[in-house]
Amino acid sequence: MPEHRLHSTTPLGGTTPRVDELPGFRIAENVGAALASIASRLNREAEFAAAAKRFFGFEMPGPGKVAGKTPYTAIWTGVDQWFVEAPFASHENVARIVKNGLGDSASVTEQTDGWARFDVGGPAAPAVFERLCALDVYAMPGSAASRTTIEHIGCIVICREARLQFSILGPRSSAASLHHALVAAARSVA
Repeated sequence: MPEHRLHSTTPLGGTTPRVDELPGFRIAENVGAALASIASRLNREAEFAAAAKRFFGFEMPGPGKVAGKTPYTAIWTGVDQWFVEAPFASHENVARIVKNGLGDSASVTEQTDGWARFDVGGPAAPAVFERLCALDVYAMPGSAASRTTIEHIGCIVICREARLQFSILGPRSSAASLHHALVAAARSVA
């Protein structure tokens, strides 16, 4: 029997998630969430809406919104499109689980390894975002989401708690650049 000595790495290349504590701002690499993309099939939107409500226990959010009920969180990403998060420990195969729940009313794709998630927050969060992107986080209520660019990287910012706690989803291949931008902006407001 072959012996494998492989181990997974975080988007920043570590064996454990990185956490940076800066004055008034915390950056935590989050590898605890599984991620899948969902697209409602053309001309099957009503069927999809019913299947999603039945499976998730909530209606899919509209533009700029986030909705959830344990263990799932849905993030609107475009017309009839969403990301869905769930705890990695219990939903490592989130795409298969969601596809089984939605059937043929939706296309579902695994996204966990394609994205890096940074949970950021603290009293300096709005000032940090002001230096990074055009997104007005002062105006974002909790359970809101928006696409933006941070250092030329397409990202999704999710407001977990108004003006205080956010998650940033960015391409895994750009995780180090995104992290560097966050640290540099946080240091500039300290």
